[in-house]
Amino acid sequence: MADTNLQQLEQKLDRLIAACARLQAENRSLRERESALIKERSKLIEKNDLARSRVEAMIGRLKNLEVDS
Repeated sequence: MADTNLQQLEQKLDRLIAACARLQAENRSLRERESALIKERSKLIEKNDLARSRVEAMIGRLKNLEVDS
């Protein structure tokens, strides 16, 4: 009886250890993905700001053309 309980406990511990390993790997993967997404977001914000500046400059030039006409 004690051997059976011990074996069941060992099996549960093995499953728990395997689950922990899977969760650690998943956590590591999610952290890497998060980091990549943060970098991508930063680049997109930078591109958006650049595009906004260019559009504002074009609008300013168009307004100057209207005033000159």
